[in-house]
Amino acid sequence: MAIEAILWDFGGVISTSPFDAFNTYEEEHGIPKDFIRSVNAKDPHTNAWAQFESSQISAAQFDEKFAHETERDGHRIPGRDVIPLLGGELRPRMVQVLKQCKASYAIACLTNNANAGEGPGMAGTQERATANAAVMSLFDLVIESSKEGMRKPDPRIYQLACERLAVAPENIVYLDDLGINLKPARQMGMTTIKVVHEPQAIAELSAALNLQFSFQD
Repeated sequence: MAIEAILWDFGGVISTSPFDAFNTYEEEHGIPKDFIRSVNAKDPHTNAWAQFESSQISAAQFDEKFAHETERDGHRIPGRDVIPLLGGELRPRMVQVLKQCKASYAIACLTNNANAGEGPGMAGTQERATANAAVMSLFDLVIESSKEGMRKPDPRIYQLACERLAVAPENIVYLDDLGINLKPARQMGMTTIKVVHEPQAIAELSAALNLQFSFQD
């Protein structure tokens, strides 16, 4: 099957994972490591995080709901504290890979994000927002959960990506750092790559495309 398009998650793939920032926040506030992730894993289709990323609630409502959920689990964290943690640092080599892929394939971004005034990459500073916007402009198509009213791993958002790309799932490679988001794509027929770290992801994408990437340091 010939690959025609590459579908990319943003945070944790093109940029570093927000989970690192979560862990730093937890350490600074005396909260157990991965506590925020554990809260987000409960009721993942209906919790405050899911509602915020699909624009069912506002940032102010998320602030209150997330505080309630974290307090329920033992450590109260206002939602407004975690929003700035969502913007990671761009991975320069992954951006170079993205540019090289664009020469031969349709490239699209499929991202879960929230309408918090920070754009697709959920950047925390204006400088970061500008850099992320430059990368986002490379994509032929961007699908954001906050604009579509649905989020990964809802199968409908993957189908939407296929329809807008006009490419069958079997002809798509999809990169994401979360297994729960990769599962629906794989079941549809996409070739999936779980991004554990940058070199591993680049190597697996190179093998999937039979394409050798070159880098400028």
